[in-house]
Amino acid sequence: MEFQSSQLNDISTVSKNSNGNGKGDAPKKPPTAAEIQGWLVSYMAELLEIEPDEVDVTIPFDRYGLDSSAAVGLTGDLEDWLLTELDPTLMYDYPTIEALAKHVAIEA
Repeated sequence: MEFQSSQLNDISTVSKNSNGNGKGDAPKKPPTAAEIQGWLVSYMAELLEIEPDEVDVTIPFDRYGLDSSAAVGLTGDLEDWLLTELDPTLMYDYPTIEALAKHVAIEA
């Protein structure tokens, strides 16, 4: 079977866009600030055993009773979800869910 030049270019483009799993899926785009905020709200609701709609994204993490150990745990779990490394002290620089989500979305 012979391929024309344009067909080879199409094959090359598909190969370059593949994520390497053989399925040809395009790489996943980083989550938006809203998606990160949603993840953080769910995380906090589960941690605090409250409903997600009870989590106020403008209240500082320390007002929810998060100590340094819980902050490091949250950061680690967020790293796992984002598949990227984050500074463990990030929550001190961005002390609310809203601020942290916006910052992480910019960095991702």
